[in-house]
Amino acid sequence: MADVEEAPPEVHHYSSLQEVPWDIQNYWSQRYRIFSKYDEGIWLTDDAWFGVTPEPVANKIAKHIAEGAPNGRSILIDTFAGAGGNTIAFAKSGKWKRVYAIEKNPAVLQCAKHNAKIYGVEKQITFFEGDCFQILKNQLKDLAPYSVIFSSPPWGGPGYRSDEVFNLRTMEPYPLETLFKEYSLFSEHVALYLPRTSDVKQLAQFVKGDVKATVMHYCMEGHSKALCIYYGGFNVQ
Repeated sequence: MADVEEAPPEVHHYSSLQEVPWDIQNYWSQRYRIFSKYDEGIWLTDDAWFGVTPEPVANKIAKHIAEGAPNGRSILIDTFAGAGGNTIAFAKSGKWKRVYAIEKNPAVLQCAKHNAKIYGVEKQITFFEGDCFQILKNQLKDLAPYSVIFSSPPWGGPGYRSDEVFNLRTMEPYPLETLFKEYSLFSEHVALYLPRTSDVKQLAQFVKGDVKATVMHYCMEGHSKALCIYYGGFNVQ
């Protein structure tokens, strides 16, 4: 159990449905899928509920990256850490010498730090507040030869669900081309977590030469929740 801390004003641990704003009540009903230790004091901002990877999916992704990462890669960088769902799973995997977690929103970053304590993995993670592209270029540039990048970028809000095929060129605020361009300056080994309806043809445009890229859907209760594309020769099975 984490030490008692004072949450920032925009951070909450709701304990009953009556406390939850109407627009996230559907997420409240899934709280134990999002964080199995929710009742131990998990922190979230209201916006962060929309972006957390469900824990079983986060654990599966962490397993795939740990087992499939190219040789010599011992650092995992989570560029949009959010409230810590994926970051915690990476730290729990035991694969990485260090997990680096980047989050721009200071309140959400506080959630990630607090939640990592609840899961007992805070000592394995280094947290950064700020723009992930700038932090990769500056503070983390020396780690590039040893690193893989995981990125669960914003998808532009819940509206993505209405798209039969999600256009990654217009994804807000960071289209696919921007993400790939920025990350490829740092590492060719990149895993992107994206809507399940993402345009696979658009994803394929960034596959280099004969280096394999793998697209994998992650499902819960028989339904795809999202997909990951693994660029740069991950051996994901």
